Amino acid sequence: MKRILLACGAGVCTSTAARVKVEKILDSNGYKGQYKVDQCKIAEVPSKSANFDFVVATTMKPNGVKCPFVSGICFLTGVGVDKTTKEILELMKK
Repeated sequence: MKRILLACGAGVCTSTAARVKVEKILDSNGYKGQYKVDQCKIAEVPSKSANFDFVVATTMKPNGVKCPFVSGICFLTGVGVDKTTKEILELMKK
């Protein structure tokens, strides 16, 4: 079971939008039921990240992240989604 942390500025709005897209990617690639997603504020990522397999965030990477970090800004802009999708799927294989 992979633990994924989704983060944005306030931990609600854009991380929810990204979560829907990330879950759709994972489910359509055969990972349904093999992951758990939590959401938080980007300020909480450094302290929470040690307990997760990777972080997807719709903001800049903060200092002190203790697991792989994936920029999820593409889920808001639509630019670079394929590259980010590939990155997430590679992390799911580890």
